[in-house]
Amino acid sequence: MMKHDGPLKTLGPQAAQLVTSLHEDNKLVFRLEDVQRILSLEEPTTRSLVRTLVNRGVAARLKPGLFTLVPFELGREREYLGNPFIVARELAGGKDYFLSHGTAMSIHGMVTQPQLVVHVTTTVPRRPVRIMGTEFRFFASAKDGFYGLMDHWVTKQEKVRISDPERTILDGLRMPEYCGGLTELAKGLWIRKPDLKADRLVDYALRLDVGAVIRRLGYLMELYDIGTPADRDRLRGKLTGTYASLDPLMPAEGKYLRRWRLRLNVSSDELLSTVRT
Repeated sequence: MMKHDGPLKTLGPQAAQLVTSLHEDNKLVFRLEDVQRILSLEEPTTRSLVRTLVNRGVAARLKPGLFTLVPFELGREREYLGNPFIVARELAGGKDYFLSHGTAMSIHGMVTQPQLVVHVTTTVPRRPVRIMGTEFRFFASAKDGFYGLMDHWVTKQEKVRISDPERTILDGLRMPEYCGGLTELAKGLWIRKPDLKADRLVDYALRLDVGAVIRRLGYLMELYDIGTPADRDRLRGKLTGTYASLDPLMPAEGKYLRRWRLRLNVSSDELLSTVRT
């Protein structure tokens, strides 16, 4: 990547004021409304100024109306995404959100494979967007689904909301396709076993109240010796007579396990060998 210094990066007084103010406000990702507010400009003038900043590599356009400042040391760089977690927060547009599924697993150190998609749960349905090679995928949730959340500091000044490790496990058991599959999720459960709170896992599962998730969680907690028999009995108390597949993405085959009302289409040997390698 070539570096360009000197006059290309020289800013006029308005642009310099804008960049300084955005840095002081820790708003490296900004909207046209932010520019209007900071500089008290009319909309056409605002658009013109931001267009100039983008053309000169001072800012990069993420999507219509949403921009990010480009670090000066990158020179005249148009294709700059910045931190994808901060971009995800801004894409939520001020609505309730949290980073979830495979993205939360990655932040919590529960994955062994790189994550190529940023997963965001919001209260508003949104179409996926691709920005500079990174895909942002959104899941809609009712407001009562916003529990088990925590802050994650991306930089010293910037934080995002993410699901905590226990909630992340539950979301993965419900939709393993967004966490790299059931075996990858099981590996994440094993990686975090020393500091997972078993009672919290059970509380969240009972609150979610999805039969297949309760079955899968109980089975994996038993297989990996997580929590106490009393914790697992709380889950077993919610079982009905119907069976669910252990891995919903795999063919419905394998033996039936009456204790957890599960069809084991992934063997316990495979799940145990996965975590031992």
